[in-house]
Amino acid sequence: QVQVVESGGGLVQAGGSLRLSCAASGSIFSINAMGWYRQAPGKQRELVAVITTGGTTNYADSVKGRFTISRDNAKNTVYLQMNSLKPEDTAVYYCIAMSIRNYWGQGTQVTVSS
Repeated sequence: QVQVVESGGGLVQAGGSLRLSCAASGSIFSINAMGWYRQAPGKQRELVAVITTGGTTNYADSVKGRFTISRDNAKNTVYLQMNSLKPEDTAVYYCIAMSIRNYWGQGTQVTVSS
C-alpha cells in the first residue's frame, strides 16, 4: 500500500505562482512514477505532469513552459511548481503514485482569480 498526501493549494491571482507538494509513504519501493492530475468543475480529470523514478518528465501541452514537476527522493516527495497561472488552471489537483495500481491523494484546490 502507498499513501499520498498533497499540500500547497490555495487562491492566487492570474500571473501568480503556487507550489504543490505530494509526500508518499508506505510501499514506496513499488512506485514507478508520480504525477499530478487536475479536475475542473464539469470536466474530466486530466493529466498535468508526471515524473518517473528515472527523472523523465511529461507535461500536458496546456502547462508546458509554465509548470515544472520535480522530486526529492530523500523525502519521497514530488513538487509541482506552477508559474504564470491562468484562471483556466483552476481545479482540484490530485497527486498520483503509480505502481502495480494507482494511488490517489485526496486533492487540493487551486483557484486562480482573473
